[in-house]
Amino acid sequence: MIMTRTPLRISIGGGGTDLPSYYQEHGPGFVISAAISKYIYITINRSFLPGYFLKYSEHEHAHTPDEIRHPLLREAIRLHQAPSPLEIVSVADVPAGTGLGSSGSFLVGLLHALYAWRRQPVTAETLAREAIDIEMNRLGHPVGKQDQYIAAYGGLLSQEYLPDGEVRLTSLPIADAALRELRDSLMLFFLGDTRSASSLLSEQKRLTEARDPAMIDGLHFARSLSHQIRDALESGQVSQFGPLMHQHWIRKRSRSCRMTTSRIDQLYDLARSQGGATGGKLVGAGGSGFLLLHTHDRRRLRDTMLRAGLSEMDFSFDFDGSVVLLRNA
Repeated sequence: MIMTRTPLRISIGGGGTDLPSYYQEHGPGFVISAAISKYIYITINRSFLPGYFLKYSEHEHAHTPDEIRHPLLREAIRLHQAPSPLEIVSVADVPAGTGLGSSGSFLVGLLHALYAWRRQPVTAETLAREAIDIEMNRLGHPVGKQDQYIAAYGGLLSQEYLPDGEVRLTSLPIADAALRELRDSLMLFFLGDTRSASSLLSEQKRLTEARDPAMIDGLHFARSLSHQIRDALESGQVSQFGPLMHQHWIRKRSRSCRMTTSRIDQLYDLARSQGGATGGKLVGAGGSGFLLLHTHDRRRLRDTMLRAGLSEMDFSFDFDGSVVLLRNA
């Protein structure tokens, strides 16, 4: 049996500039992401019965890879020519569709497990590139690259996306005290809904390729602000992060009428007016999922959001990336 553990992520700044529709013409894109201590676990085991037994939110029994309904499982098994009989099980700390990069983490963890199953070493770079190739090229999904890279590497990464497709990664050199302050100042609250990011990302791709002025200007702003966030964090000025994140969210929600809802806006305003949040945003492409909020008073913010009916998800940062937890031949 093989088991891998792969982290989910929060996007700190610059989301959307990691899509080819932006960086190929307006690049480089620039994103800051943080891996968090919420994970997707993938196990692979030899089955006693022929075929592929796949267990995620659904159950499948396919006799050939072509019969597999789950697109990420199908393409990963095809790519690695993984022979049956095989059982693959996926378990996650957080449901899919909550804005934490679950599809990228799932695919990176699955690929890592397939390499470990064949007893082949693999680098984080290879895992990220293969995952991107499957989602972006083989399946044609309108995705960016940050989720796959942060899932593979872990940590707090600044990611620069060049027009030629190359990626430059840098671990943010944050002092330990500033890192603890950042962790203690961030809180995640679940809004109670899930959604697919595909439609919102497809809209962004369409408008960017059409050179829509409002979309391009919004992505330029997101890139510029992510540089400011990087400089603030690296210099230890963590208190600046909240107001910068607030600016990011105000501009991000103007990209699409589906980016937010009246309920989300009311909850965000409540967090700032009564909960003492200095800034925040909806993580992921938008529409639902988790509110990420920055505060200097965790108890006050927690009490305010709990009274509003939200649940908190505690987390810390993950610096391991995708790892093999169990390797039992």
